[in-house]
Amino acid sequence: MSNTQNFGDLLKDYFANIPKMGDLVSGKVISIDRGEVRVDVNGIIVGVVRGDELFTESNEFTDIKIGDEVEATVVEDENENGEMELSFRVAGNRRVWDRMAKYIKEGTVITAKVVAANKGGLMIQADALAGFMPVSQLNPDNYPRVQGGDKNRILDHLKKFVGKTIKVKVITADMDEEKLIFSEKEVWEQEQKNILDSYAIGDTVDGEISALTPFGAFIKFGDGLEGLVHISEIVWQRIGHPKEILKIGDKVKAQIIDLNKSKIYLSLKRLIEDPWKLVKDKYTIGQVVEGEIHKIEPFGLMVKLDEEIHGLAHISDLSEKRVGDPKILLSKYTIGDKMTFEIISMEPAEHRLGLKIEGAGKKVEAPATEDKKKVTEKKAEEHEEEKS
Repeated sequence: MSNTQNFGDLLKDYFANIPKMGDLVSGKVISIDRGEVRVDVNGIIVGVVRGDELFTESNEFTDIKIGDEVEATVVEDENENGEMELSFRVAGNRRVWDRMAKYIKEGTVITAKVVAANKGGLMIQADALAGFMPVSQLNPDNYPRVQGGDKNRILDHLKKFVGKTIKVKVITADMDEEKLIFSEKEVWEQEQKNILDSYAIGDTVDGEISALTPFGAFIKFGDGLEGLVHISEIVWQRIGHPKEILKIGDKVKAQIIDLNKSKIYLSLKRLIEDPWKLVKDKYTIGQVVEGEIHKIEPFGLMVKLDEEIHGLAHISDLSEKRVGDPKILLSKYTIGDKMTFEIISMEPAEHRLGLKIEGAGKKVEAPATEDKKKVTEKKAEEHEEEKS
C-alpha cells in the first residue's frame, strides 16, 4: 500500500512538472540532426526545435553543440512523435534585446545593414531585429544637405544607402515597445573626439569649402574632420549669404574658435585684421563720400564705401519728407548705383557706420513770427542784466 501511494505521488509530481504551452524551459541539448535540435527538459520530457522555430534569423543558436544548456519556449504539448515542440524564437528574441541593451550600456559599435529608406530615415537590420535610424542620426558626411529641405530629394539621397552595411551605435532598445533606434552620428562623434584631441582652440587649419548654407559654410580639413564657419565669421562685413564670398572647392585657412564635443566651429575673418579698427583714420562724421549701393533692404540701403567698410543709409535718411510707402522710395534705387552720402555716425566696435543722402533727414523749421522774435530778444536782455 505504501509503494502504491509513493508511485501515485511520483506520478502526480511528474504531471505537475510537465511544462505547459507558453512556458519558458531550460534543458540540455542531446542531439542535433537534419535541422532538428532535441532537448532534454529537466529529465522529464524530450522536446524538439525545428523549422522556423530554430530562429535562424539570429546567430544566437548557430553554434550550439550537444551538451549545451539552452532556453526554449513550449509551443505544442505533444507532436506526432510524442515529443514536446519547442521554440528558440521567444527566448532568443529576448536574449537579442538584452544584448542590444548591453550595447547601449557599454557604448559598443556594431555593424548593421540598411534594408529600406523613407523620408524620415533608414530601416536598419541588426542581428534578428529591425530598427530605425532617423535622418538626424546620420554621419554628417552622409547627411542629406538638400536646398530648401525638399523631402523627395532627401528620400532619393537616403535610398543610396539601401543594401549597404554601416557602423552604428544602439541608442534606444525597448523590447516592450519594440522600439530600436540606431545612430551613425554617435560613432562618428566618437571617432571625431579621438582625432580632435590633437587640436586646440586658436589653431589655424588648412581646408576646403565642402558646403554652403544660408547660415554658414562647412570646411573639411585634417583627417576627415569638418567644421562650421557661421556667416558672421566669414568676413568683417555684413553679407546675406556665404555664396557672396565663397564657393564649394575653395581652399581656405581658418581658425578654430570652439570645440564642443565633436562639433567644430571655425572663423575665416579672425585671421584677417579687423578693418573697423582703423575706420576713424579713413572717415569722419560729417564727411561727404561716394558709395555704391550693394544691397537694398526693407529698412534702407547697404552701401559699400570701399572693399572693407560698408555702411547703412536708413530709409528715414533717404528723403527730406516723411516716408509714406518705403517700397516706393526704395524702388528709385538700383544695386550698383554710385551716389554721394554724408557720414552721420560711426560705431567701430559694433561695425556700424550710418549714412544719409545729402539734405535728407533734416527738419525744416518754420520762420519765427514777429511776436516770437520779441520774446527771444526780451530773454536775451534779461540774461544780459543777470550777468551784469
